[in-house]
Amino acid sequence: MGNERSDSPGQTSEVEKPNATVEEISNEFPSFDLSGKNALVTGATKGLGRDAAIALAHAGANVFVTGRAEDELAECAEAVRSQGSQAGSMVADLADIEQVARVGEAAIEEMGSVDILLNNAGVALLEPVLDVTVEKWNTQMDVNLRAPFFLAQVVARHMVESGKGGKIINIASTAGLIGVPEHSAYCASKGGLLTLTKTLASELGEHNIQVNAICPAIVMTPMGRQVWDHPGVREPALEKMPVGRFGKEADISAAVIYLASSGSDWMTGSQIVVDGGLTAVR
Repeated sequence: MGNERSDSPGQTSEVEKPNATVEEISNEFPSFDLSGKNALVTGATKGLGRDAAIALAHAGANVFVTGRAEDELAECAEAVRSQGSQAGSMVADLADIEQVARVGEAAIEEMGSVDILLNNAGVALLEPVLDVTVEKWNTQMDVNLRAPFFLAQVVARHMVESGKGGKIINIASTAGLIGVPEHSAYCASKGGLLTLTKTLASELGEHNIQVNAICPAIVMTPMGRQVWDHPGVREPALEKMPVGRFGKEADISAAVIYLASSGSDWMTGSQIVVDGGLTAVR
């Protein structure tokens, strides 16, 4: 059989580990079990946020969800409970800075702690460079960049005080890595979120708080379909995907579970690009 080993000259019956001591050889395996953890997910009414909230619950976490649509938020919370986890919710518009702080405080009060923060809420308002308005620029910066920072600040303070550390996950975008026509404000906000991720990681690492980002490309969420699922737009975009398809919510949730788990304890200030190969060929 291919896995058998012989004792012929030059071979040993044991796998050699040069310079390794018994103490240095670990028998631990990564765990993606989130039982006993509490997660806060923004933008959870639909798309990536909703799917990630349910995936976190499936992995064992209790989940506090927030979003702007009350009915959809209640449905998401019920889906979390259907996985056997506890759920809390709060309707909020993260473009309002005062509501950002209230969300963090409400999640901590209701669940007792926040071990995982998923900054997912985002908005894309497409305009050509020459037509970008201050109003639309500010809206995207407020939701995509300002809200993640100040919510992370509230949650990180709690994590530091608890002494338990935690995970902060920012949903960025490949639009933070490459230019995309008519996405100038969106690209700027997501590029800023990536460098913010690194800064948070550098300051919070000593408190056992890992901060990482995920960069999806085109995922056919309701927002993704609104922008990309049109004749003459869909086909050229799909041609740039080496894997031959657009993303699904579950593709991103898989990365969320990894970054939320102990399997990523030695990873911080980094980004996981989940893009079907888009940036590999650009």
